[in-house]
Amino acid sequence: MIKGNIMGSLPREKVYLDVTLKRRHDTPAMAKNKGSGLLTKDVTIAHNRRAKYDYELLQEFEAGLVLHGTEVKSLRMGQVSINEAYVKEKDNEIFLLNANIQEYSQASRYFQHEAARPRKLLLNRREINKLIGGVQKEGLTIVPVKLFFNNKGMAKIIIALARGKKQYDKRQTEKKRDWNRQKERLLKQD
Repeated sequence: MIKGNIMGSLPREKVYLDVTLKRRHDTPAMAKNKGSGLLTKDVTIAHNRRAKYDYELLQEFEAGLVLHGTEVKSLRMGQVSINEAYVKEKDNEIFLLNANIQEYSQASRYFQHEAARPRKLLLNRREINKLIGGVQKEGLTIVPVKLFFNNKGMAKIIIALARGKKQYDKRQTEKKRDWNRQKERLLKQD
């Protein structure tokens, strides 16, 4: 790893300790593995909160992702955003586009990945046909909702067939949410 001239007079243990402390400080405050500071099993990595506000989610699908090694390491550190991501069909396959997975800082330039490259989603043929049919026949949209690690530690994404809400639908859901909050406050006071 690091040879004598670069380190100077510092012992190796000191250098490794500094690297691990830096990694712990950079990771987000989510459920982490206590020893390494990395996200592990049964953890939500990224959530698209705007999807439920802008769309009426009709049917959800769980899909796997085709990722490179440095992308998985960046996901484990929580360095991802799916707020501006969308899903498209190309050649009877489903791809996640514009999902921003930051570069892994500890990898060399040779092993780095592109931050917003298209990523293939792994679905059954029946699910792919249902998604493509919903988009082409009914005019629906495919929206990424949540990115997470399942109980086996595999990166998965929940996508949904959705219908865009009109402005009055958004106001109506906001009224319902406010009314439910007021009801909870009134019940707490009693």
